[in-house]
Amino acid sequence: MKHDKEEKYILDALKSGKMKLSSPSKKEIEAITSAADNTFKKDRRITIRLYDHDYIGIQKKAMEMGIPYQTLISGIIHRYIEGDLKIKAG
Repeated sequence: MKHDKEEKYILDALKSGKMKLSSPSKKEIEAITSAADNTFKKDRRITIRLYDHDYIGIQKKAMEMGIPYQTLISGIIHRYIEGDLKIKAG
């Protein structure tokens, strides 16, 4: 595995004893756990209408990926909202 400059610096500091790992506090663990829970919490249900061929296509793609089709649709929407998925002008 290749490491970048910062990763090499951290690994060297750990090996040489210049840096030591500490265990997170109970409060930090609770905050991390809460953030993780909220990241994957889906709390809105929507209904959409699709063309039959689009629905079949989504199901096929999801099956190829080994995920539920609702997860694929949710992921596509999330990627679009985050700016990772662009619509081609044309």
